[in-house]
Amino acid sequence: MTFLKVSAVGKRGEGDFALRNITFSQRRRQKIAIVGETGSGKSTLLKIIAGLLQPDTGDVFFDHDKVKGPLDMLVPGHPSIGYVSQDFELPKHLSVGQVLSYANSLSADKAATIYSVCRIDQLLARKTDALSGGERQRIAIARTLTTAPELILLDEPFSNLDRVHKGILKSVILDLSKTLKISCILISHEPADILPWADRILILKNGELVQQGAPEKIYRQPINAYAAGLFGSYTALDSASEFLFRRGGSVKKSKQVFLRPDNFELVSKRSKGIPGRVKEIQYFGTHYELQVECSEGVVTVRTNSGKKTDGDRVYVSIAQKPGLLSR
Repeated sequence: MTFLKVSAVGKRGEGDFALRNITFSQRRRQKIAIVGETGSGKSTLLKIIAGLLQPDTGDVFFDHDKVKGPLDMLVPGHPSIGYVSQDFELPKHLSVGQVLSYANSLSADKAATIYSVCRIDQLLARKTDALSGGERQRIAIARTLTTAPELILLDEPFSNLDRVHKGILKSVILDLSKTLKISCILISHEPADILPWADRILILKNGELVQQGAPEKIYRQPINAYAAGLFGSYTALDSASEFLFRRGGSVKKSKQVFLRPDNFELVSKRSKGIPGRVKEIQYFGTHYELQVECSEGVVTVRTNSGKKTDGDRVYVSIAQKPGLLSR
C-alpha cells in the first residue's frame, strides 16, 4: 500500500527548474535512496516532501493526506515527517540529555529505546560541543526521532564521517526500519552506502528523475552514462561491439550497454576473447582493476590475480552471466 506519493512535483530555481515533474511513491517501511550530482535537486526534493519548501507544481501526499508547504502552514513541516538537514545544528553548552529532553514527546521507555538504537546512551551527560561529527549526527537523528515521526528524511547523513563512525551510523539507519519500524528516505553520493541498504533508488539529473528501480537493476542496467557513473567504474559498449557479438547477448540496435568491471574476465585462449594490452593496474585490497586497451577501446576488468603488469598482452571476454545483457 502506498505510504508516500509524490505527484508531478516541480520547483523553479534561478532561471530554470530546480525540479521538474518528479513522480514516485513509497511503501511503508520501504527504504529509498536519492542520488545525483551536486545541483541535481536532491535536497530541494527532500525539503518539499518534509513540507519545508513550497512546490510550484504538483503535490505530495503522506498517508493519503496532502503535505502542506510553508505558504499554507503557520509552522512549516509535517508532524509525522522528520527531516535532518546536512547543515543541522545542536544547541551549544547544553548536555545531550537536555537537548533531547526539550524535543521529546515520548515516554521514558520509548525514548530509551531510541537512544539505544542511535547508540548514544553513553553520551547523555556529555556537552554538545565535546562531540565528534558522527556522535553529533546520531544525536540529531535521535532528537528528530523523539518527535515520533513515521517517515524520516536524511540529507547526506554520511558526509564527512570517518569509516568507524560511518559504520555505526549505517547500523543505526538500518535499525530505523528493523527495530523502530520507521520509513526512511536518504540522500548519499557513495554507492557503498546506498546499494546494500536501499530497497529502491531514484536518480536525479538537472531536476529530472531519469531512472528509478531496485539497486541491482540500477547498478547492472543503468539507463545512460550519467546513471552508470554515479555507481562506479563502467565500460560503455554499443550494439555493434565485437564483445557483444561473441557473447551472443540480446541488445537493441543502436543502444549502449554499460558493463561493470566484474562483467569482464581474462581468458587464456584467443578464440574466447579479444586481444588487448594492460594499460594500468589498480589495487583495491579485495581485488585488482585492469585498464585494458583493445580494438573496442579501453575496458575495465576486475580480477583477483595480481600477476599482470603494465604492457602485458591479455585476452578479454564478457563473463558468462545469465541475463546480463537483457534490455
